Amino acid sequence: MKAIRRSGTVVALAGALALTALSTAPAARAASTGISVTNVVVNGGKPIVVGTTDAKEPSIDFRVTLPAGYSVDNTSRFTAEPFLYHGSTPAKGVAARDVLYTGSYTCYKVSSRVTDCKGFLWIPPSKLNSAADTGTWKVGFYGDLISAGGSILAHEYKTASGSAPVRRWANLTANAGPEPVVKGRTLTVTGALTRADWATHAYAGYGGQAVSLQFRKATGSTYSTVKTVTAGSTGALKTTVTASVDGYWRWTFGGTPTTGTATATGDYVDVR
Repeated sequence: MKAIRRSGTVVALAGALALTALSTAPAARAASTGISVTNVVVNGGKPIVVGTTDAKEPSIDFRVTLPAGYSVDNTSRFTAEPFLYHGSTPAKGVAARDVLYTGSYTCYKVSSRVTDCKGFLWIPPSKLNSAADTGTWKVGFYGDLISAGGSILAHEYKTASGSAPVRRWANLTANAGPEPVVKGRTLTVTGALTRADWATHAYAGYGGQAVSLQFRKATGSTYSTVKTVTAGSTGALKTTVTASVDGYWRWTFGGTPTTGTATATGDYVDVR
């Protein structure tokens, strides 16, 4: 199949134009391009989990079908730039902070009017400003049909059948002691569950959540759940167990509809 590459620079420019039009132009001015976008899958169907510093680049796959009279062999004739939006639909206007744009994508020719495209979105934590930004983001597209002379014949914002759950990153710590410990004595395991606060761009305690304590023998390869503990109001975790054999102790959290999963690094305890 013929690959039609979209560079990050070109796509970033299209994203900037899309943002300006969304903020200033009435929806009625956008003419229909006739471009169809289907088969949309974001991040392989998995939630996108964002922290406080690192930008995420989830994958996006989609199919573009051009209207009659246009061919994918001439790549200057169309654009179909995907973006995520949260809240209002593109037709009603979207606030600048509520749009997440494409990083780059490559399209592979299927037929004279059809391409299958693969790329990624770019989600910096700075675009997420409150807990309200969690939830399901929808997929939209900014499309252009361009004449041979380079003028835009039609452009539009359109929705597509695709979505992406966006969640807050969670962290877990674990500490078991005393170390070493006498066999049969009490071992105390502590830790803390925190998650990204997008309003402050720092991590804060995530209280009231069920967190599992797990153990792996020093000679073993898998962890087993020992008990489940509810995190305190500040996210603090604490419980006691009876020391029996050398091994690793850790906490693990299964996540919620607003927050991703987390697993602490195992803390080794020598039992004598």
